[in-house]
Amino acid sequence: MGLKLGDTAPDFEAQTTEGPISFHDWIGDSWAVLFSHPKDFTPVCTTELGYMAQIKPEFDRRNVKIIGLSVDPTGDHEAWARDIEETQGTAPNYPIIGDADFQVSKLYGMLAADVEGDPKARTPADNQTVRNVFVIGPDKKIKLILIYPMTTGRNFDEVLRVIDSLQLTAKHKVSTPVNWQRGESVIIAGSVSNDEAREIFGEWEEPKPYIRIVPDPSGDPVEA
Repeated sequence: MGLKLGDTAPDFEAQTTEGPISFHDWIGDSWAVLFSHPKDFTPVCTTELGYMAQIKPEFDRRNVKIIGLSVDPTGDHEAWARDIEETQGTAPNYPIIGDADFQVSKLYGMLAADVEGDPKARTPADNQTVRNVFVIGPDKKIKLILIYPMTTGRNFDEVLRVIDSLQLTAKHKVSTPVNWQRGESVIIAGSVSNDEAREIFGEWEEPKPYIRIVPDPSGDPVEA
Protein backbone atom coordinates (compact mmCIF):
# COMPACT_ATOMS: atom_id res chain seq x y z
CA MET A 1 0.00 0.00 0.00
CA GLY A 2 1.22 3.50 -0.82
CA LEU A 3 1.21 6.43 1.54
CA LYS A 4 -2.20 7.89 2.35
CA LEU A 5 -3.44 11.13 3.80
CA GLY A 6 -3.11 10.95 7.57
CA ASP A 7 -0.14 8.57 7.48
CA THR A 8 3.00 9.57 9.34
CA ALA A 9 5.54 10.88 6.81
CA PRO A 10 8.45 8.42 6.79
CA ASP A 11 11.48 9.73 8.62
CA PHE A 12 14.90 9.47 6.98
CA GLU A 13 18.45 10.79 7.02
CA ALA A 14 19.86 12.22 3.81
CA GLN A 15 22.46 14.50 2.31
CA THR A 16 21.19 17.78 0.92
CA THR A 17 22.68 20.82 -0.75
CA GLU A 18 22.65 22.42 2.72
CA GLY A 19 24.22 19.48 4.53
CA PRO A 20 22.90 16.32 6.19
CA ILE A 21 19.41 16.27 7.68
CA SER A 22 17.22 14.01 9.77
CA PHE A 23 13.84 14.76 8.20
CA HIS A 24 11.53 14.88 11.23
CA ASP A 25 14.08 16.90 13.21
CA TRP A 26 14.46 19.25 10.23
CA ILE A 27 10.70 19.84 10.12
CA GLY A 28 10.58 20.56 13.85
CA ASP A 29 7.42 22.49 14.78
CA SER A 30 6.88 23.76 11.23
CA TRP A 31 4.84 22.57 8.29
CA ALA A 32 6.81 21.19 5.34
CA VAL A 33 6.55 20.71 1.59
CA LEU A 34 8.64 17.94 0.02
CA PHE A 35 8.57 18.09 -3.77
CA SER A 36 10.41 15.58 -5.94
CA HIS A 37 12.05 15.49 -9.36
CA PRO A 38 13.00 12.55 -11.60
CA LYS A 39 16.43 13.90 -12.58
CA ASP A 40 18.60 17.00 -12.59
CA PHE A 41 18.86 19.24 -15.66
CA THR A 42 15.29 18.56 -16.77
CA PRO A 43 13.39 21.52 -18.28
CA VAL A 44 10.04 21.52 -16.45
CA CYS A 45 11.68 20.89 -13.08
CA THR A 46 14.11 23.75 -13.72
CA THR A 47 11.19 26.17 -13.95
CA GLU A 48 9.58 24.69 -10.83
CA LEU A 49 12.67 24.95 -8.65
CA GLY A 50 13.20 28.54 -9.73
CA TYR A 51 9.61 29.53 -9.02
CA MET A 52 9.68 27.92 -5.58
CA ALA A 53 12.74 30.01 -4.77
CA GLN A 54 10.90 33.17 -5.84
CA ILE A 55 7.86 32.49 -3.65
CA LYS A 56 9.73 31.05 -0.65
CA PRO A 57 8.84 34.14 1.46
CA GLU A 58 5.17 33.13 1.12
CA PHE A 59 5.97 29.72 2.61
CA ASP A 60 8.10 31.34 5.32
CA ARG A 61 5.17 33.57 6.24
CA ARG A 62 3.03 30.47 6.80
CA ASN A 63 5.70 28.68 8.88
CA VAL A 64 6.28 26.17 6.08
CA LYS A 65 9.71 24.77 5.22
CA ILE A 66 10.32 23.64 1.64
CA ILE A 67 12.70 20.95 0.47
CA GLY A 68 13.32 19.49 -2.96
CA LEU A 69 14.51 16.04 -3.98
CA SER A 70 16.05 14.69 -7.16
CA VAL A 71 17.38 11.26 -8.05
CA ASP A 72 20.96 12.48 -8.50
CA PRO A 73 23.89 13.34 -6.19
CA THR A 74 24.02 16.71 -4.41
CA GLY A 75 27.05 17.72 -6.48
CA ASP A 76 24.87 17.64 -9.58
CA HIS A 77 22.22 19.65 -7.72
CA GLU A 78 24.75 22.41 -7.11
CA ALA A 79 25.62 22.62 -10.81
CA TRP A 80 21.92 22.55 -11.68
CA ALA A 81 21.29 25.39 -9.24
CA ARG A 82 23.57 27.62 -11.31
CA ASP A 83 21.52 26.83 -14.41
CA ILE A 84 18.30 27.54 -12.49
CA GLU A 85 19.58 30.93 -11.39
CA GLU A 86 20.73 31.77 -14.93
CA THR A 87 17.49 30.76 -16.65
CA GLN A 88 14.85 31.50 -13.97
CA GLY A 89 16.45 34.46 -12.22
CA THR A 90 16.56 32.84 -8.76
CA ALA A 91 18.68 29.98 -7.46
CA PRO A 92 17.18 27.49 -5.00
CA ASN A 93 17.28 29.01 -1.51
CA TYR A 94 16.16 25.82 0.24
CA PRO A 95 17.77 22.38 0.55
CA ILE A 96 17.56 19.75 -2.20
CA ILE A 97 17.96 16.12 -1.21
CA GLY A 98 20.42 13.98 -3.14
CA ASP A 99 18.60 10.67 -3.59
CA ALA A 100 21.20 8.85 -5.68
CA ASP A 101 20.57 5.62 -3.74
CA PHE A 102 16.79 5.94 -4.28
CA GLN A 103 16.21 5.60 -0.51
CA VAL A 104 13.71 8.42 -0.09
CA SER A 105 11.95 7.80 -3.40
CA LYS A 106 11.34 4.19 -2.36
CA LEU A 107 10.34 5.15 1.18
CA TYR A 108 7.69 7.52 -0.18
CA GLY A 109 6.40 5.05 -2.76
CA MET A 110 7.65 6.99 -5.78
CA LEU A 111 9.92 4.20 -7.02
CA ALA A 112 9.57 0.43 -6.70
CA ALA A 113 11.43 -1.27 -3.88
CA ASP A 114 13.60 -3.28 -6.33
CA VAL A 115 15.05 -0.22 -8.12
CA GLU A 116 18.85 -0.19 -7.84
CA GLY A 117 22.02 0.62 -9.76
CA ASP A 118 23.70 3.76 -11.03
CA PRO A 119 21.33 6.75 -11.04
CA LYS A 120 23.36 8.23 -13.91
CA ALA A 121 22.31 5.29 -16.08
CA ARG A 122 18.62 6.07 -15.55
CA THR A 123 16.71 8.47 -17.77
CA PRO A 124 14.07 10.94 -16.58
CA ALA A 125 11.45 8.58 -18.04
CA ASP A 126 12.79 5.78 -15.81
CA ASN A 127 12.05 8.02 -12.81
CA GLN A 128 8.90 9.67 -14.14
CA THR A 129 6.93 8.67 -11.03
CA VAL A 130 9.19 10.89 -8.89
CA ARG A 131 6.93 13.92 -9.41
CA ASN A 132 5.12 14.20 -6.08
CA VAL A 133 4.28 17.04 -3.72
CA PHE A 134 3.81 16.10 -0.08
CA VAL A 135 2.50 18.62 2.44
CA ILE A 136 3.35 17.52 5.99
CA GLY A 137 2.04 19.03 9.21
CA PRO A 138 3.93 19.77 12.44
CA ASP A 139 2.51 16.46 13.72
CA LYS A 140 4.50 14.79 10.89
CA LYS A 141 1.27 13.55 9.28
CA ILE A 142 0.77 13.75 5.51
CA LYS A 143 -1.91 16.37 4.74
CA LEU A 144 -1.74 16.49 0.92
CA ILE A 145 -0.31 14.37 -1.90
CA LEU A 146 -0.18 15.68 -5.47
CA ILE A 147 1.30 13.70 -8.38
CA TYR A 148 2.10 15.40 -11.69
CA PRO A 149 3.29 14.04 -15.05
CA MET A 150 6.67 15.16 -16.32
CA THR A 151 5.08 17.22 -19.09
CA THR A 152 3.00 19.42 -16.77
CA GLY A 153 4.58 22.01 -14.51
CA ARG A 154 3.22 22.10 -10.98
CA ASN A 155 1.04 24.93 -9.67
CA PHE A 156 2.70 25.98 -6.43
CA ASP A 157 0.24 28.84 -5.97
CA GLU A 158 -2.34 26.06 -5.53
CA VAL A 159 -0.11 24.42 -2.93
CA LEU A 160 -0.07 27.70 -0.99
CA ARG A 161 -3.87 27.92 -1.29
CA VAL A 162 -4.27 24.40 0.09
CA ILE A 163 -1.87 25.14 2.95
CA ASP A 164 -4.00 28.18 3.85
CA SER A 165 -7.02 25.88 3.98
CA LEU A 166 -5.20 23.18 5.95
CA GLN A 167 -3.93 25.64 8.52
CA LEU A 168 -7.33 27.31 8.89
CA THR A 169 -9.27 24.07 9.23
CA ALA A 170 -6.72 22.71 11.72
CA LYS A 171 -7.58 25.60 14.07
CA HIS A 172 -11.29 26.12 13.41
CA LYS A 173 -14.25 23.75 12.93
CA VAL A 174 -14.78 24.69 9.29
CA SER A 175 -14.20 23.46 5.75
CA THR A 176 -13.34 25.54 2.69
CA PRO A 177 -15.50 25.52 -0.47
CA VAL A 178 -14.48 25.21 -4.11
CA ASN A 179 -11.77 27.65 -5.26
CA TRP A 180 -11.64 29.17 -1.76
CA GLN A 181 -9.05 31.88 -1.19
CA ARG A 182 -7.74 33.17 2.11
CA GLY A 183 -10.23 35.50 3.80
CA GLU A 184 -13.30 34.27 1.92
CA SER A 185 -16.35 32.70 3.57
CA VAL A 186 -16.14 29.11 4.77
CA ILE A 187 -18.51 26.24 5.61
CA ILE A 188 -19.17 25.03 9.14
CA ALA A 189 -17.86 21.47 9.43
CA GLY A 190 -20.49 18.77 9.14
CA SER A 191 -19.37 17.28 12.47
CA VAL A 192 -20.56 20.44 14.28
CA SER A 193 -24.17 20.37 15.52
CA ASN A 194 -26.37 23.43 15.14
CA ASP A 195 -26.30 24.00 18.89
CA GLU A 196 -22.49 23.94 18.95
CA ALA A 197 -22.37 26.09 15.81
CA ARG A 198 -24.51 28.77 17.52
CA GLU A 199 -22.08 28.86 20.43
CA ILE A 200 -19.05 29.17 18.13
CA PHE A 201 -20.31 31.20 15.18
CA GLY A 202 -23.61 32.78 16.21
CA GLU A 203 -25.52 32.98 12.95
CA TRP A 204 -24.85 31.64 9.49
CA GLU A 205 -26.26 31.58 5.98
CA GLU A 206 -27.99 28.29 5.15
CA PRO A 207 -28.92 27.73 1.49
CA LYS A 208 -29.45 24.07 2.50
CA PRO A 209 -29.40 22.53 5.99
CA TYR A 210 -26.10 20.84 5.18
CA ILE A 211 -24.47 24.05 3.81
CA ARG A 212 -23.85 26.52 6.65
CA ILE A 213 -21.77 29.49 5.51
CA VAL A 214 -19.87 31.83 7.85
CA PRO A 215 -17.10 34.42 7.44
CA ASP A 216 -13.49 33.26 7.67
CA PRO A 217 -13.05 32.87 11.46
CA SER A 218 -9.37 33.81 11.27
CA GLY A 219 -10.29 37.37 10.42
CA ASP A 220 -7.85 37.44 7.49
CA PRO A 221 -8.77 39.98 4.80
CA VAL A 222 -9.97 38.73 1.44
CA GLU A 223 -7.03 38.54 -0.96
CA ALA A 224 -7.16 40.77 -3.99
